[in-house]
Amino acid sequence: MIWKLLVALAIGWIGWRMWHGWGRPMPGTPTPAPIPPAPAGPEADARAVLGVSAEAGPEEIRAAHRRLIASVHPDRGGSPELTRQVNAARDTLLRRSDG
Repeated sequence: MIWKLLVALAIGWIGWRMWHGWGRPMPGTPTPAPIPPAPAGPEADARAVLGVSAEAGPEEIRAAHRRLIASVHPDRGGSPELTRQVNAARDTLLRRSDG
């Protein structure tokens, strides 16, 4: 008797999974947000920190640095680590644009 019940449950479960799809998410489940690709290399990381494009010139890099450092500087309530990251990003990009 138990075996008949187990077989019936297994058949019902398989039929239910086939009806709703094996790999599809169930209706009403949220889909995860796509993960953006990580920037490649130190220059891409520096551009991401400063928020400038790949074609940005030295003046645009300096302007983005000034704008960002005003909010992350330790004298303004920011952290020394963020200041180091912003300064390193500026130096990396200016080194690339100078030579």
